[in-house]
Amino acid sequence: MYPFAATGNTKDSLYKEVNLPADFESVLIDKLASLDHRYLKDLKINITNVLKSQNINRKEALLIALSVAINEKNANVISAIEALAIAEGAEEKEIAEVSACVSLMNANNVFYRFRHFMDEEFYNNAPAGIKMSIMVNPVLGKEFFELLSLVVSALNGCEMCVTSHEQSVLNHGGTQARIFDAVRIGAIFKSFTVLV
Repeated sequence: MYPFAATGNTKDSLYKEVNLPADFESVLIDKLASLDHRYLKDLKINITNVLKSQNINRKEALLIALSVAINEKNANVISAIEALAIAEGAEEKEIAEVSACVSLMNANNVFYRFRHFMDEEFYNNAPAGIKMSIMVNPVLGKEFFELLSLVVSALNGCEMCVTSHEQSVLNHGGTQARIFDAVRIGAIFKSFTVLV
């Protein structure tokens, strides 16, 4: 038998970790809770662990989680994580920049994924024509903006963008350990938003 705490407590502690109210309704999470499913505890542990990254501070972890919620268009998680990020010192202009980064990456991910799929001279050489001035001097700093861009690109499955932003993070003083932790945060919060 798999040992875990009472599911009601697991659900409550999961919601507390991500700042959702205890009475928040999620059909899928409620179903897992009613079945006393061990995955609920796994999910809670995974979220707790990624928010305590050794290479990314809590504010950064929450901003990455926020980027996932924005990318997945989950209004409840956006509000909850935004409040946690602000409590950790995130400023409104940083929150806004996370939204802008996610939006820009969605444009780039579609465009560059198309280029990669087609791999034809005309498409590869034609100017992209996508304005990206936000990337020049981001409020969040170049390394962290590139890290966010990498996570969103990984979520959206753009190989060209992932490769490009991974190299840019490293060029701006980031490490593979930070990249690894950031992508883990993105993966775990994606798994959470699937259920919410």
